[in-house]
Amino acid sequence: MSFLELAHLDNIKTDDFAYSGLGIAGNTSNIIKAAVTPAFDAQFAGLNGLGISVACLDLAAGGVIPLHTHPGASELLVVIEGRILAGFISSDNTVYIKTLGGCYGIPSRFASLPNQCSSFPTPLIVQTTFIDVALVKKLKGVLGGSG
Repeated sequence: MSFLELAHLDNIKTDDFAYSGLGIAGNTSNIIKAAVTPAFDAQFAGLNGLGISVACLDLAAGGVIPLHTHPGASELLVVIEGRILAGFISSDNTVYIKTLGGCYGIPSRFASLPNQCSSFPTPLIVQTTFIDVALVKKLKGVLGGSG
């Protein structure tokens, strides 16, 4: 059901379709040197039921987003400033990566890995992503990581 189907038309406001929270820089002074500012339907009511979500990723030098999936949605990365290494692992374990300063699309259900080519210790990656040591080492070999 969409936002319009769930809400009474009398209660819908133009502000339900606008969100300004993405222009605020996130705090990247943490272990992964990254911050995600969501604009999902909880923050941006007009998105409810439309099948899209938006988020702003602030990624400091050396920052990394742990390997993750979006089972019900694709992911589109748009780099505003700087360059990142982005990629995903397909269902047949093929790794697709690209260093970019532009835009990169990641199909739904695939494990994605936007990062700053950091050299996080393998045990830390294993604990935060729940993938095994062998796959972490394989990915580091492909992505140019160490540690």
